[in-house]
Amino acid sequence: MERSQFETSLSVPQAPSERAAHVILFICGFVSVLTTIGIVLILAWESFQFFQVVPLRDFLFDTQWTPLFSEKHFGIAALLSGTLLTTVIAILVALPLGLSAAVFLSEFAHEKVRRVLKPALEVLAGIPTVVYGYFALTFVTPILQKIVPNLSGFNALSPGIVMGVMIVPIIASLSEDAIYSVPRSIREGGWALGSARLATIIRVVIPSAYSGIAASVILGFSRAIGETMIVTIAAGLQPRLTFDPRVPIETMTAYIVQVSMGDTPSGTLEYKTIFAVGMALFLLTLVLNLISFALRRRVMKGSG
Repeated sequence: MERSQFETSLSVPQAPSERAAHVILFICGFVSVLTTIGIVLILAWESFQFFQVVPLRDFLFDTQWTPLFSEKHFGIAALLSGTLLTTVIAILVALPLGLSAAVFLSEFAHEKVRRVLKPALEVLAGIPTVVYGYFALTFVTPILQKIVPNLSGFNALSPGIVMGVMIVPIIASLSEDAIYSVPRSIREGGWALGSARLATIIRVVIPSAYSGIAASVILGFSRAIGETMIVTIAAGLQPRLTFDPRVPIETMTAYIVQVSMGDTPSGTLEYKTIFAVGMALFLLTLVLNLISFALRRRVMKGSG
């Protein structure tokens, strides 16, 4: 039997239980794809109706976001600046911590220690975000107010730092996988040229795992952009175009939560704003995920 015929015969389930499993898995996959298509279509249709009333120019270039007030403005920049501000703070916290943890686990930790510490680190990702939110509001913010002058009770700095702690496991786990997959021969090449262990890690190993590390950062960036509860509780729900981390701000996800709490009648222009904001958020995270996917493919090709 030729190889192609042999592979084809393996891909076709023979036993009744295998055929049943094949059908069930196909239905699960089909439902997932159908659900995603439905979400995108609803977002696109509701956003289209929104932009029939609000010009795209106002949505992109107006500097105020007040659709729930009598004098209405629909400038997404006010929400986008709050989203990017908290996300950048989160990445500034998570990148050094996550990358340091990844280097320790892959290069210095004993194999038994690595098997214990890595799952323990990933437990952080399982903590409910509402817990992180109240941790930021009631613990981190009062401490920061003693250090940072003129820091408001609600601000961008505190939730940004806590979000950084939250996404440390994402960056640490994926970066550790990328560093761990670097062939030992590359390390030995650095040692043979006289480099110390730490110098080899910084100048040889980390650059070799650059694509995987970059993918982990982008995934962490996407996770921070989509975070809802932490910024809803601790950031203040005040949309403003600013990059001052000491003042209250509002992110795109927090605004969607604010409108979805039931005070805004469905079908109104104010209600449709959540779909326009949701579409902008979807496109933003889609671009980041595509970049991350491309980088991960590059890593897989490099390790293959």
